[in-house]
Amino acid sequence: YQRRVHGIQTDFSKTTSYGDYLQLGQILSAQSPVSEAHDEMLFIIQHQTSELWMKLMIHEITVASGFVRNNNLRQALKVLARVRNIQDTLTQQWTVLGTLTPPEYLKFRPYLGQSSGFQSYQYRAVEFALGNKDPNMMKSHQHTPGVHKFLHDLLHSPSLYDEFLRYLARQGHDVPQEIVNRDFSQPYLQNEGVIAVFRGIYQHSELHWDEYELCEKLVDIDEHFSAWRFRHMTTVKRVIGFRGGTGGSSGVSFLEKALAFTFCPDLWAVRTEL
Repeated sequence: YQRRVHGIQTDFSKTTSYGDYLQLGQILSAQSPVSEAHDEMLFIIQHQTSELWMKLMIHEITVASGFVRNNNLRQALKVLARVRNIQDTLTQQWTVLGTLTPPEYLKFRPYLGQSSGFQSYQYRAVEFALGNKDPNMMKSHQHTPGVHKFLHDLLHSPSLYDEFLRYLARQGHDVPQEIVNRDFSQPYLQNEGVIAVFRGIYQHSELHWDEYELCEKLVDIDEHFSAWRFRHMTTVKRVIGFRGGTGGSSGVSFLEKALAFTFCPDLWAVRTEL
C-alpha cells in the first residue's frame, strides 16, 4: 500500500485539496429538503445540476457571441460544439427525474410552495442569449435587483443569432438594415431579406464555408433546445399529468406551446426554398 501511494500528496494543511478547489463543502451542503420524503433529494439535485450546466452554457454562449462579433467564426464554432454537448447532458438528465413516480412526487410537492422552474433566471438568460426575447419575462425577477440587471442587459444586447446577422452584413451580405439596427429587446421575426442571404450561402457553400458551417451549428443548437423542451414536457406529463404548475402555469399545455419556438426562423425557412 505504501508503494502505491508513494509520491501522492496526502498532506493538505498548506496547499489546496480537491475539495477546497471545488468548494465541495458549500456545494454538498446546499441540498436542504423541506419534507421527510426520500425522493425530494433527487428533485433538488436534478435542478441544482441543471443550473450548473446552464451557468456553463451562458459562459460559453457569451464567449461564442464575442468571437462572432470579432469576426472569428472558427473559434465560435469550437465553443458552440461544447454548448451542443452540454445540451445533450441536460436532455439526458430528464431520464433520471423520470424515475420519480406521481405518488413519490406528491409526497413533497405541497412543500414547494410557489417555486417553479419557470422562475429560473439562468434558463431565462440562456433563452435571451440565444434569441428568445420577451420583456415580460423580466417581471418575476423584479425582487432581485442584481439578477434583474443581468437579465436586462442580456435582453437589450444582440443575441448570438443577431451577432451572426451583423457579421454577415459586415462581410458584404445584403442583410436588411432594419435587422442590423433592430431593437434587440424585442422578439426576432422571420425576414425575407435574411432568408435570401441564407439561400445564397447554402447554394454557394464552397464560397462561404465558415458562414455555412455556423448556419448549421445554429440549427443544431436550436434543434437540441427543442429536444430538451420536449423531454421536459414529457417528464412533467409523466410525473404530474395535466395538473397546473407550482408557479401558476398551466403545466403541460404551457410547455407544449414552447415547442413551436425557434431561435433562428430564417435558417429553418430557407430549407423550403433551396
